[in-house]
Amino acid sequence: MTAFDRPQPHPRRRAVLTGTLALGAAALLPLAAPGRARAATGPVISDCAAWGARQPSSPVKILATPPQKIIVHHTDTSNSTDYSQAQAFSLARIMQNDQMDERGWIDTGQHFTISRGAIVMEGRHGSLAALQGGTRQVESAHCTGQNTVAIGIENEGTYMTVDPRGEQYARLVELCTHICRQYGLPAYQIYGHRDFNSTDCPGDRLYALLPQLRQDVAARIGGDATPPVWPVLSTGATGERVRTLQLLLNGRGAALTADGDYGPATQAAVLAFQRAENATSDGVAGLQTWNQLAAPARQGDNGVAVEAVQRQLAAHGIATDVDGAFGPGTAASVVRFQTTRSLPADGVVDARTWSRLVA
Repeated sequence: MTAFDRPQPHPRRRAVLTGTLALGAAALLPLAAPGRARAATGPVISDCAAWGARQPSSPVKILATPPQKIIVHHTDTSNSTDYSQAQAFSLARIMQNDQMDERGWIDTGQHFTISRGAIVMEGRHGSLAALQGGTRQVESAHCTGQNTVAIGIENEGTYMTVDPRGEQYARLVELCTHICRQYGLPAYQIYGHRDFNSTDCPGDRLYALLPQLRQDVAARIGGDATPPVWPVLSTGATGERVRTLQLLLNGRGAALTADGDYGPATQAAVLAFQRAENATSDGVAGLQTWNQLAAPARQGDNGVAVEAVQRQLAAHGIATDVDGAFGPGTAASVVRFQTTRSLPADGVVDARTWSRLVA
């Protein structure tokens, strides 16, 4: 996310990370007491006061809902051999100054940063307090399209051709485990930045470690670490998967006829959505497009996404009324589908249930 080009100490951010922050239902978040570094049941995390953060240029906001996922980044800075706390705190200040002064953001964009020396720091003000509470999240600026639903973790360094240090990776496992426990997240909801936006982040080597990261976290919290796997749809495709794509796009402002035919209008809508979310803009619905579209659906929801769930359930032979209302009957049908696919039978259509529906 906070990627900089070398050399330090005058970093330059990757241009891909522009985009409007969705505010949603928010409230002002009180700032931490000056000079405190708080410890939680997970790793020790130095708060903003500890590393000498500036005050935000306007109040940070908290959302009433917890995050749905974790997104891993690298800073794209030099792979420093200075593993001291002083270096870590200096990096945090450099990142904040760049993001506030050069990008015009209100504060650091990510929630947490892990230095090369395995020191964990709070990024955006209030992120640590929200994590400790376990029910809310701070609105962020680390990944276009995901800033109200995902915790962002920066890892100091550039990991295109080399792996993170063992100590740094171990701290990443520890932090992700703590976040998952606090918010009740499954290990398969750990992603890399490039899963959503057109970017090299978090680097080829760190991205290749994500399956191991999910497994290492799952070993501590339980559950299956297998992430969602999405179909690739393009012009000429037909069927219920295309209809699902069309309905989800309509839920994001498109005006498609949900006819199950991937024609020019659907391709144009996919392109428009990809551009809006800073995803790779090729008109092909693949990993990034599905990851951006597939928001959780649960009992009490209404609309075209629920209709898509119901149509998919019916296509899988599970009798379900298609009325766009996620009531007890739809919830029971989702549980039945999840049971047949060895998924957690909680009645919530999260990313992995979505992916099995459209597989």
